Amino acid sequence: MESEDMFQTHTLALLPRISQCCPYVELEQSLPSELTAISPFADQLIIFINKFREADGSEVDIEIALREALANAVVHGNHQNPNRRVHVTCRCSAEGEVSITVRDEGRGFDNRAVPDPTAPGNVEFHPWARTLPDANVDGRNSL
Repeated sequence: MESEDMFQTHTLALLPRISQCCPYVELEQSLPSELTAISPFADQLIIFINKFREADGSEVDIEIALREALANAVVHGNHQNPNRRVHVTCRCSAEGEVSITVRDEGRGFDNRAVPDPTAPGNVEFHPWARTLPDANVDGRNSL
């Protein structure tokens, strides 16, 4: 029953559009700031993405980056506050390009105060790290 309630709280807008280069479809949803909401939400969004593009080997990278951005928004942006939501916009172009924006309702932070993760000695390298989002001061992550 909890799952059904969670899905009912999502906002959904499926908007076919045309950009300057090619047509695309855009999906706007939100989820509650709860860790248990991340996995079902990500699973459904990945299904949506896979309907609009051919497999090219980047599917796992997209999913890892999506889950990381959602967890970051829930935990660090909204501090798991149940009164706040995480907003997601996903755009899939006719040519297979995927753009995902994750926005939380937190205060944001000064990204200039964060040490450069690419500087030697700051962070251990992980193969998937290249897909992780750049955090912006306004609380948005774009993948």
